Amino acid sequence: MSDRIAVIGAGQMGNGIAHVFAQSGLEVTIVDVADAALAKGRSTIAKNLDRQVKKGTITEDEKATVLGRVSTSTSMDAIAGAALVVEAATENRDLKFRVFAEMDAKADAGAILATNTSSISITEIAAHTKRPEQVIGMHFMNPVPVMQLVEIIRGLATSDATTAQVITWSKLVGKTPVEVNDYPGFVANRILMPMINEAIFCLMEGVGQAEAIDTVMKLGMNHPMGPLALADLIGLDTCLAILEVLHEGIGDSKYRPCPLLRKYVAAGWLGRKSGRGFFSYS
Repeated sequence: MSDRIAVIGAGQMGNGIAHVFAQSGLEVTIVDVADAALAKGRSTIAKNLDRQVKKGTITEDEKATVLGRVSTSTSMDAIAGAALVVEAATENRDLKFRVFAEMDAKADAGAILATNTSSISITEIAAHTKRPEQVIGMHFMNPVPVMQLVEIIRGLATSDATTAQVITWSKLVGKTPVEVNDYPGFVANRILMPMINEAIFCLMEGVGQAEAIDTVMKLGMNHPMGPLALADLIGLDTCLAILEVLHEGIGDSKYRPCPLLRKYVAAGWLGRKSGRGFFSYS
């Protein structure tokens, strides 16, 4: 097994995935179209490692070693030689199809191609490659360095060998892999997104203010974070994209995205990343 991994996308999920693989001793190349995104991704990894140093879970030397394992590139050619390529681009079906066709063309013949999609069909993504048996879903939770779960999603053609190898890698990076079936939203977002959507309906209909809704779920249901703050963390555009996949894929009106969510996304109020969502982050 090669000890090199490539990650496509330097955003919050991509840099987190790169972080955990690098910390587990693997060489990681992050590929993104923009140099600025790559610089920001590396900076985020460094900040998250600083937090670990302050907590005493790693030393300064270990931080330097982990950062030394992370390289960056704006060319997809850089994925050559990687045993695993994990795509962590924006949650957009057409974009993922294009990225996977290019990954398939540039990656080594034996490489496994994984997607961090939170809702899009693995079978559909795999159909845009010539190696559907080596395509799999590897859905990490946000923030990646902290959260334990990885949803492992097999497409229709995914082989047993691909699944077994990805489960091994997931355990290597200290995660708990859980195998689920290829269905809109898988398990995590099939359950989570309707709850977030209902919280937004509560806000829109004036049932409670944002703080009240989140406090009810934190204190009443023992959730570590309220659904509206969680939506802001995930990104309201991502929440909307997942709900649209659920609504279209399952065809049940209970997955209809709340009009207030659509309004916030149209306004550019996307949550933490834009400085404003259901709460202000100025």
